[in-house]
Amino acid sequence: MMSFTYYFWYTLSKITARLFFSFRVVHPGRMIEEGPLILASNHQSYFDPPLVGICSRRGVYYLARKTLLQIPLLGKLLPHINVILVDREGNDMSALKTVIRTVKSGNGVVLFPEGTRSPDGTLQKGKAGIGLVIAKTGAPVQPMRIFGSHEAFPKGSGKITACPITVVVGEPIRFTPRELDPASCGGDERVLYQQLSDRVMEAIAALQLPESLPTASPAENLPVS
Repeated sequence: MMSFTYYFWYTLSKITARLFFSFRVVHPGRMIEEGPLILASNHQSYFDPPLVGICSRRGVYYLARKTLLQIPLLGKLLPHINVILVDREGNDMSALKTVIRTVKSGNGVVLFPEGTRSPDGTLQKGKAGIGLVIAKTGAPVQPMRIFGSHEAFPKGSGKITACPITVVVGEPIRFTPRELDPASCGGDERVLYQQLSDRVMEAIAALQLPESLPTASPAENLPVS
């Protein structure tokens, strides 16, 4: 279920994406809509969190810097749209524990394995953080790849360009207990976390735009509560 505020934001994001960026979702039927889930995507732009979120028909959770609370209006909105606040100044273990608890409670959480926006739109190496969440929750991972958000609003730019944006949804990755066992890496948890992150990034990298995209009907991908 979505709160009223989340539903309003969700609907506005979908309408904006469709009107200004010809937004399309490829393979939306692959999306897991119930139970614990990690939605893992590449990261090119500030647009990415809502773009990933509107691919799902349920309310999902996001990470955001605590400093965003200082922005008028946005700071008051964030607590009402499933945002988990992170202190980027240090190793914020409390936020990580909240993510793990949120996933274990049967929710979907959006994570960007690269950790930060790509400076040039290309895929960067994934960080071990997502591997830790995978290992601690055992949740399936929904690999997703965004195309076009870097061109629309690249890192370091104050200019927004109206260009097509498409999200390709991959087949869920389900890890076996053996794959999540540190013993498979000689007992080194850090190695395990990085291996899990690398596997997710490989799945994201494998997602490609189809040669042709079908024309979406006006009702396609409209919000479902």
